[in-house]
Amino acid sequence: MTTLGIYHPGASPLHRAPAAAKLTGLVVALIVLAATVRSPWQLVPATVLVAAAFAAARIPARLALAQLRTVLWMLAFVGVFQVIFTGWRRALVVCGVLLLSVALAALVTLTTRVMDMLDAVARMLAPLRRFGVNPDRVGLVLAMTLRCIPLLSGLVADVTEARKARGLGFSLRALAVPVVVGALRTADAMGEALAARGVDD
Repeated sequence: MTTLGIYHPGASPLHRAPAAAKLTGLVVALIVLAATVRSPWQLVPATVLVAAAFAAARIPARLALAQLRTVLWMLAFVGVFQVIFTGWRRALVVCGVLLLSVALAALVTLTTRVMDMLDAVARMLAPLRRFGVNPDRVGLVLAMTLRCIPLLSGLVADVTEARKARGLGFSLRALAVPVVVGALRTADAMGEALAARGVDD
């Protein structure tokens, strides 16, 4: 279940903060990012704050960059689409916000044990049990989502590198098909692993 999260042990204030507080802070930070960053220059202070958070948590630079490197291919596709339909300024803002959002999510998972995260989500959603919501399942989906975005981006990178190694040119269809197949196989494997551990019915 390595796709559920990569925890980097530490004793920083962020490591010691309750998981519920970090998840709440993540949601607030993502909302603020999406609502306030409207021009490329506004990405600068946001980037400085995110970098400062990584430094305060004492996350090694190599580990932090590894979390972001896997989403670059996805951002490249989004950026090209945005440039064509909305212009380079909007493309820069959209890609910048997405990259910072992934960085913040990675910071939370790097400083929070998966079980602590799941327990926090389960406690926060406990009142919704009366409406038929399963807090444990919601918590699991949240944790998997935070870690599977880089996983899917890694699949894109692997397929692209394989095509380059074979000397093949770029083809959207030739890229999309193996990525989708790989994602479905990964999903099947994860589902089987969850069922084998009695996580789901």
